[in-house]
Amino acid sequence: MQLEIRNVSKTYPNGVRALNDVSLTIPRGMYGLLGPNGAGKSTLMRTIATLQEPDIGSISLGDIDVLRNKVAVRETLGYLPQEFGVYPRESAERLLDHFATLEGIADKGHRRETVEALLRQTNLWSVRKEKLGTFSGGMRQRFGVAIALLGHPRLIIVDEPTAGLDPAERVRFLNLLSALGEDSIIILSTHIVEDVSELCTRMAIINGGEILLEAEPLRAIEEVRGRVWRKLVPKESVASIESDMSVISTKMLAGRTYVNVYSETQPAAEFEAVEPDLKDVYFSAMGGHLRPAAVAAAEASR
Repeated sequence: MQLEIRNVSKTYPNGVRALNDVSLTIPRGMYGLLGPNGAGKSTLMRTIATLQEPDIGSISLGDIDVLRNKVAVRETLGYLPQEFGVYPRESAERLLDHFATLEGIADKGHRRETVEALLRQTNLWSVRKEKLGTFSGGMRQRFGVAIALLGHPRLIIVDEPTAGLDPAERVRFLNLLSALGEDSIIILSTHIVEDVSELCTRMAIINGGEILLEAEPLRAIEEVRGRVWRKLVPKESVASIESDMSVISTKMLAGRTYVNVYSETQPAAEFEAVEPDLKDVYFSAMGGHLRPAAVAAAEASR
């Protein structure tokens, strides 16, 4: 089973074109949708989740037409939006039991077993009696996953799930997602490159409503090897380098600046080659230096 998105476009009434001819094939496992805020990620996630209609295009989940058969999609969908509300005075156990009832699990014994299994799976069993208003950000996100998993969904969408989490909570949450990705399609929509780097076997980079790159992360990194160069310069020199070269990123270090440049050959004698990572892929794609067709061809030739 896979999710097929074909030629999807969406323009809002205010004239903002949120999606422009987006086409993706998303297989089972963890799939990263990476892009800055306002890139179109949330619009695409809401469209897949049947919360809004595209202007044109088609989406299918296996043999289900997502746009024409929304009920069937919702029966197999788990959706964790960037912001979701909870009842702060309710305990995790009672509220999850309530959502299980809404999901149609009528038998009390079966419902109790389901709630316990999900709270254990999300590592919340020990705090099941505590009020949700006392939960940390990471605990609330894991509770959101427990809700999303009701009904054994085949498609799970998580939108900016680690934004605002401290490092320890982020690790726990990513470990949970990684375990879930073995049996379902999980789309991780995020602006955090490390989330995709650590979890996803395939990814797409989106900006301005358009897909800039779709690839396996490791293959995309290999594609930029030998094309990213670095130099440590005084801060006041950055502007002149930007005017002469394709600067993809800068980083301050003790009052000076590391400048990363994209170039097919060494741009100047003082520049050293960088061992690339997914951030270099991301910034290169955002700068228009990586062509989706070129990376796809590189993958196919291996």
